[in-house]
Amino acid sequence: MLLSKNDLELINYINQQTENIQELTSDLIKIPTENPPGNNYREICNFLETRLKSSGFETKMIRATGSLGDSDANPRWNLIARHEVSRSGECIHFNSHTDVVKAGNGWSMDPFGGIIKNGRVYGRGACDMKGGLATSIIAAESFIKLFPNHRGAIELSATTDEESGGFSGVAFLAEKGYFNAGKVDHVIIPEPLNKDRICLGHRGVWWAEIETKGKIAHGSMPFLGDSAVMHMSAVLAEMETTLFPLLMDRKSNMPVVPEKARTASLNINSIHGGEKEQIFDYSGLPAPCVADRCKIIIDRRFLIEETLWDVKREIKGLMEKVKAERPGFKYEITDLFEVLPTMTDKDAKIVRVVDEAIQKICNTKPEYVISPGTYDQKHIDRIGQLKNCIAYGPGILELAHQPNEWVGIDDMLKSCQVMALSIAKILN
Repeated sequence: MLLSKNDLELINYINQQTENIQELTSDLIKIPTENPPGNNYREICNFLETRLKSSGFETKMIRATGSLGDSDANPRWNLIARHEVSRSGECIHFNSHTDVVKAGNGWSMDPFGGIIKNGRVYGRGACDMKGGLATSIIAAESFIKLFPNHRGAIELSATTDEESGGFSGVAFLAEKGYFNAGKVDHVIIPEPLNKDRICLGHRGVWWAEIETKGKIAHGSMPFLGDSAVMHMSAVLAEMETTLFPLLMDRKSNMPVVPEKARTASLNINSIHGGEKEQIFDYSGLPAPCVADRCKIIIDRRFLIEETLWDVKREIKGLMEKVKAERPGFKYEITDLFEVLPTMTDKDAKIVRVVDEAIQKICNTKPEYVISPGTYDQKHIDRIGQLKNCIAYGPGILELAHQPNEWVGIDDMLKSCQVMALSIAKILN
């Protein structure tokens, strides 16, 4: 594709931002925002507010008071920054989450050191998604530097708790009207989907707790009780025998990546039964009791071709089948969390604009993909009723949540150019 004079000016300017983009990414990683519990949200918002005010943005700090996860010990702070002049036009919004999952084990370096080495920035959250946050900031700042009298508005948001559902972040802000159509026209979420991919949406998810019930008795006389653990083992056996193969045969027309995630799936997140685990410094033996309760948390990922009603009915049917085969079998299913699949139309303006920019920068036609897991597009779609939303950003999805997580500096620069050209196309 032919590059305009403005395109070339932006590309050349961003090519000079290597040090800027890698150092900003490193600085963000050095603020350890592990979730749970939700550490240092105020600190990272303060850091970003100082930076963005110096670039001409008006900023607003918003605490999601009373939202899921918010507490005085770990308040849920979000930041929205907006740059506009007197010329009317559309608003393009870049949303990034500031929280990262726990560092975990297996690192060969400080996970919060923000180490820059061999063309990469290493650290927890490097690709998911502080690299994307830094990239969007540099893209916006570069565009404003070169075209200060632009039409419309550029917004940047830094929000909380995406890793645990996003209810104190994007969901809270959407409920307050910050993502309403009319206020915002287009949203790009810089999740790590690779620099030459456009993510149109995600699969659906249903989390539920399944509890089997039994009767407590002395462990030396289990025949006097009824083991809820044994009942749950029958449930798990039924899932493995009948449900798992059934789900693997269901394949979506949605372009979900990786390929194996194109089917419906079910994961057992946790299982707990019988006596509770004691505190870490307890040195005694457990009591001899038959388990009178057993609980599992299920994570069911479903396709756009499935309905949530059918997904729930299928689990209910499985439980009823086990019940019919086991005397005394009792159970309870509790809904925990549900999100419908979403997919932005390929003809949406934001898709076409980013597509064109990728072709200019990467010299290739982008791949359209769907995320295997949900991200904050769900709230922008469901609450904000805004359909012009995609995920696009630097980083390799498979590195997310892994030890020695990293993001490539060259990938960030190229993604930054794509974002800047997209801003220019919409606002100029």
